[in-house]
Amino acid sequence: MREQPEQQAPPVQRLRVRYAKRGRLRFTSHRDFSRAFERAVFRARVPMAYSSGFNPHPRISYAGAAPTGSASEAEYLELALAEVVVPADVHAMLDEALPPGLDVLEVVESPGGSLADLLEGSRWRIELAVDHAQALDAVDRFLAAEEAPVERMTKKGMREFDARAAVVSLAVLADGAGQDTREGRTTLDVVLRHGTPAVRPDDVLRGLTTVAGLDTGQAPHMTRLSQGPLLEGGEVGDPLAPRA
Repeated sequence: MREQPEQQAPPVQRLRVRYAKRGRLRFTSHRDFSRAFERAVFRARVPMAYSSGFNPHPRISYAGAAPTGSASEAEYLELALAEVVVPADVHAMLDEALPPGLDVLEVVESPGGSLADLLEGSRWRIELAVDHAQALDAVDRFLAAEEAPVERMTKKGMREFDARAAVVSLAVLADGAGQDTREGRTTLDVVLRHGTPAVRPDDVLRGLTTVAGLDTGQAPHMTRLSQGPLLEGGEVGDPLAPRA
């Protein structure tokens, strides 16, 4: 008879981590990042809690990962620990163990509940090789449209869905308001409501093409600025802020 696997003790503390994907590290896939992060946890000697079973692994919960190729200032995960630690110490250890471009920004103790349920929306900055006036016209037409059907290949095959329904707000930033101020470059600011299937910023760009015929150019640069609860007025809140 096969021996039963050892049952691991339950976690005694959970920490929530906000991290960034910057520069060339934005091309890191979620699978590659999870491997790099598990190695960093091991090198930093963070006292992780482990899953039970024949192949125990550190208990790390990832939430709302950005698409490969997108930069982000607001990625989140949760660590389950076997010992009580000081969050600031874990912050310093992890930041030192991860490569530049995968940067730990904040570590706080979890108050309980689901982190994923707090991630209701995201704010994105999209930099495009598009004329400013053309972008303004396309955004106006997109916002006036009842729907913007787009297609994308998913794990379940090609799916069609409405990119317009997920857009809480979409605006063309004034000249100089974005990071790229070169002539012929335009920066969009978009807030997306999370749902199923998830609408991504590149879906919005396809929607602008579908509805307004906008040529969004080569290699747009997309950065998630924030991710969290959707507040009144369409703003995105901080999921790590103390609850009222």
